[in-house]
This record gives sequence, structure tokens and C-alpha cells, in this order.
Amino acid sequence: MISFVVIGITDNPRPWFPPEVTDIIRQGKVFSGGKRHHEIVAPLLPPDAEWIDIAAPLSDVFAQYTRLNSHHISHLSSLTSHLGRIIVFASGDPLFFGFADTIRRKMPEAEIVLFPTFNSLQMLAHRLVMPYHDLRIVSLTGRPWHAFDRALIERAAKIGALTDHKHTPAAIARRMLDYGYNGYTVHVGEHLGNPAEERVTTLTLEETAARDFTTPNCLILTRQANRIEPCQTAAPYGIPDSAFALLDGREKMITKMPIRLLTLQALDLPRRHTLWDIGACTGSVSIEARLRFPHLQVEAFEIRPECEAIIRENMRRHGTPGIGIHIGDFLQASLTGEGRPDAVFIGGHGGRLQEIMARVLTVLPPDGIIVMNSVVAPRVATDSRRLWDDTCRQLGLRQEPPLHIQLNDHHPITILKCKR
Repeated sequence: MISFVVIGITDNPRPWFPPEVTDIIRQGKVFSGGKRHHEIVAPLLPPDAEWIDIAAPLSDVFAQYTRLNSHHISHLSSLTSHLGRIIVFASGDPLFFGFADTIRRKMPEAEIVLFPTFNSLQMLAHRLVMPYHDLRIVSLTGRPWHAFDRALIERAAKIGALTDHKHTPAAIARRMLDYGYNGYTVHVGEHLGNPAEERVTTLTLEETAARDFTTPNCLILTRQANRIEPCQTAAPYGIPDSAFALLDGREKMITKMPIRLLTLQALDLPRRHTLWDIGACTGSVSIEARLRFPHLQVEAFEIRPECEAIIRENMRRHGTPGIGIHIGDFLQASLTGEGRPDAVFIGGHGGRLQEIMARVLTVLPPDGIIVMNSVVAPRVATDSRRLWDDTCRQLGLRQEPPLHIQLNDHHPITILKCKR
């Protein structure tokens, strides 16, 4: 069994450790950490220390751990000797989006002893004398925007964000302004723990978006009380149809709000992870789903190039960042990297329903759901309900009881649902 000691450090170039940790370092043989960590602790390491840089790919790092640990342990009588441990230096609390959790995932049988210190967001809260028990924490360090976008859509009052070279404070501020979340104040902490370089700055979003910050940094966003944001145009439940930008001004090219809400209900979205909206047009179903169920990954597919600008405009209007937009023929689209859908809405099929559903089935899990709305209108050459029934039968899909509804003078609509 490999044994690790994981020691949390700050950005202080002269770190202090308690006597127990100092003894572990003095008696250690194999050490590891990032390049910045090495620069900080190098003067404290024994002359014969071996250092393993933590860098991509991590598989190589863990292979080195195994090889070196086996070599040194073969000369020891006890696995618990300090000499038999790999000593890892990590930032802050190693269990806070940190390397200790990576060790647990990569080597679940490994023995881990932790000596944490404050993480960067804790230190920033300390400098601001800000209680942080209610802080909504997201990491953007090597991660996509999804968790951060969800915190915005859910109107979190206080958001702590770990940044990287792509997700900088300026990039975060610009994203918030683009989607109408301008009711926040930004607190940025740079080089926290380094007495010579540490800086804490409080700014508006506009000021943050126009400014560069040194790394490493992190930020805390605090929402201004009683501030109404432009993106808060949605009704408590259901976005009015008039609030959407339309394709050529055609009202018939949007799923009407009551139908939209019933469609989302049929998709069982509270228990789903990824929604595909095929034939998204204006994006109304995708946007309503993203607002009501921010945990969802939402991917919108649309064949008409002119719809891309419309969908993006509607995303900005309603504060729904993070919807993936895919323009082109769905039957020709690459389906890798879009997340495996467990809920699919077919808003348009161009007469190729069977081909579309057959392709969906190549990625749909066993408990996945497909929903389509069928319009019952006179003088329509293709009966979409009959096409749906034939397709489900040929593909071996099990249909749920349909829901029939008519709004005012509009043609009746049937909400269709099937599973494997």
C-alpha cells in the first residue's frame, strides 16, 4: 500500500510548519507538488530529496509514485516509516478541489495523512471579514462553466470562484455582463498568503472586465440587495412567448408557453442530466429548461444557420449561459463530446423522424426519454402522429399515454412520449 502525507501550503515564500510536519519533511525521501510549490519548499527539503512534478498527464505522475515508492519501501521494515511515504505539497486544504481527492480517486487503497491550511477563498473571506458559511463555491480551475452558470441562474447571493488562466476574473465578469447578471460586486484576491505580493481589490463588474490580474487569484461575488437584473424578465413559471426573439417574426415557429411547460414535464427533467433539443429554432424549449432546471446540460440542435443568432439573443435576454448550440443537419452532426442525453425533445424533424430517432438511440441510455409534439392540422400532407407511431413500432420503443391539448383557436396538439 502506498502511503502519502499531503501538506497544505499558501503562497507565502517562507512557510511555517508545526514541529510534527517539520520532522516529516526532514526525514522524507520522495516529495511531490507543482512547480510553484517546489520553489516555495525547496530550501526545506533534505539534500538527497527526490521531487516529482505534478503535471499532466497525471497517469505518468502516479506511475512515478508507484515506482519510486516500491523502490524505497523494499529497503524498509515498516510501511509507516516516514521514509516510506510520498510527501505531497498542495495548495490550501488538499481536500478542497485539491490533490488529496485526486489521490483517493486514482489510488483508493492508499493511506493518506493530511495537514491542511486555509484555502484561498477562506483567506479572501478573512481579509474581507466576510462570513463564508453561506458561500456558494465553484471551481473553474481546469473545469467548464457549468457549475458557475448554474450558480448565476439560481441567483446565488454569494459566489466564491477558483480561477485559472482561461477563466480569469475579467472573463468571468464579461460573461456575467453578457447574460445580464450585473447586480454583483467583485472581490478579487491575488497571491493570498504572500505578504509581499498579496492584494485584495473590490470592484464593479465593469471595472473587473477591463482589468488584468496576476495569478494565482480567486474571487468572491456578492449580490447587491434589491438589485433587479435585466435578465429577470421571465414570469415566475413560464416565459411569455412575446419575450422571445422570433425567426422572421413568425409566432408559429415557437413552442407556446403552456405547451412548453407541459413538454418539460413530460421530459421528467428534475431527474435528468442532459437534454437534447433537436430542431430548436428559437431555443425556447432549451432556454425554459435551462432556467427551470439549471443542473441540466442542455444541447440545442438546429439546421438553419440564421437561428444561431436568434438562440444566442434569447439566451442573453433570459440569462441562460451554457446552452450548447449546434448548427447543421443533425444526421450529419458529430455526437461525441456533447454529453450522453437521457432526455430528448424533437421539435422538428423535416420528415426524417425515423432516421433522427434511430440516431438518438445510438446514444440514449436504457432509461432515456424521447418527447415530440404533434400538431393536428387540416391539409397537412404528413400525419406526424402516424409517423411517430410507425417509428416507435419499427424501433421497438414503448409509448407512454399521449396528452391532448388545444390552446384558444390554435390547432390541437398531442404531446407524445416514448422510452426504450
